Amino acid sequence: MKTEQFQILLRFLKALADESRLKILSILANQECSVEELAVLLQLKEPTVSHHLARLKEVHLVTMRPEGNTRLYQLDSGTLQSVSQDILTPDNIASWVEDVDIEAWESKILQTYIEGERLKEIPTSRKKRLVILNWLANKFEVGVRYPERMIDNILKRYHHDFVNLKRELIDNQLMRRENELYWRSTPEKGVSGSG
Repeated sequence: MKTEQFQILLRFLKALADESRLKILSILANQECSVEELAVLLQLKEPTVSHHLARLKEVHLVTMRPEGNTRLYQLDSGTLQSVSQDILTPDNIASWVEDVDIEAWESKILQTYIEGERLKEIPTSRKKRLVILNWLANKFEVGVRYPERMIDNILKRYHHDFVNLKRELIDNQLMRRENELYWRSTPEKGVSGSG
């Protein structure tokens, strides 16, 4: 997400992060109101209501129109639609972490459970175990078919419980098996790997 869009969204969410402002928006979604009316409805002082309205106006969530000596406020539903359609899209939400090292967590897991080239223990947490299994799967070449004895010998290099690891690699579809031959498969979408 562009920095400018991110800042707009941040200001927008900060403006909404207040109970009184949310109540004001709720009231204004149903009817136009003056500061005086909102103050009575919310049991707040008029300067407090004015402050909240100013914050909501900054992010274009409310509009104001004069009527004689009174100013009437209403919800600007166009801004809500615009933010939801233009900024709160799945692609934009996914881009909020562009400057975050997604693989940092996996690296930490590998550092925790691997000493040298040996696996100290098999993690009990499924998510952590998947990181380790991806690491192990990367020890096998794509497109090469391995006999079972070779798979066992390779896995023994990393941990004594090679039988469990072999089963886990197959169960998690990181390895395939047919006629006592094994080969590496690519992980399904959503299973992250680490090289």
